[in-house]
Amino acid sequence: MEKVFFVMPAYNESENIKVTIEQWHSTVARLNEIGEGAIDAKLVIANDGSKDNTFEIMDSLTGQYPYFIALNKPNSGHGATVLYLYRYAIENGADYVFQTDSDGQTNPDEFWQMWDNRDRYDFQIGYRKWRQDGASRVFVTKTLRLVVWLMFHEWVTDANTPFRLMRSDKLQAIMNVIPQDYFLCNVAISAIAVKWKYAIRFYEITFKPRQGGVNSINMKRIFKIGWKALGDFRKINANLKK
Repeated sequence: MEKVFFVMPAYNESENIKVTIEQWHSTVARLNEIGEGAIDAKLVIANDGSKDNTFEIMDSLTGQYPYFIALNKPNSGHGATVLYLYRYAIENGADYVFQTDSDGQTNPDEFWQMWDNRDRYDFQIGYRKWRQDGASRVFVTKTLRLVVWLMFHEWVTDANTPFRLMRSDKLQAIMNVIPQDYFLCNVAISAIAVKWKYAIRFYEITFKPRQGGVNSINMKRIFKIGWKALGDFRKINANLKK
């Protein structure tokens, strides 16, 4: 049996979370149906200490959606929550982990091209050619591409995309060399996957404007995160040399 976990962090997503669960649970349910018992798929969303009623909405929907698991944890930030979810999936026997965000910016229909190629690639990652969520986020994507090249000497198409299907054994190997609570964990995972010559493919995906609520990341916080990331990248490089 193939086990696949769809994982998403959620922080103050009360305006988006119900629709997100509805849309992605349909994909998970379809995957279970076409597998006819050979596939065990779950949708797991972790509430990262939201200040609104995100978790209450999640919890109220667990009875309605049989493949949905709602987790609740203290606030630790996006990257730490993503890593928490990766560990949860791996510890629960996942063969594949699919990660996206819970803000409604990605399209569930675009998952299937990755699933159909799961035997050919270790990592399949979305590529946001046309981001519709503001100039500042486009700037971040381009800057991260340059920083990854400077630090890892690898050119990664879009290192931080929250739309990725990964083999859990390869993911675990990479997690062993990155900090446990690293904010830019997907950036590091993408860069190391390329550096280690894992079988990897990038797909152009749709990336819509945020569907509701307010983005918690602003330019001031972006620069603060970026500065810390440089130091963390150095630590990761040191781990890779070991």
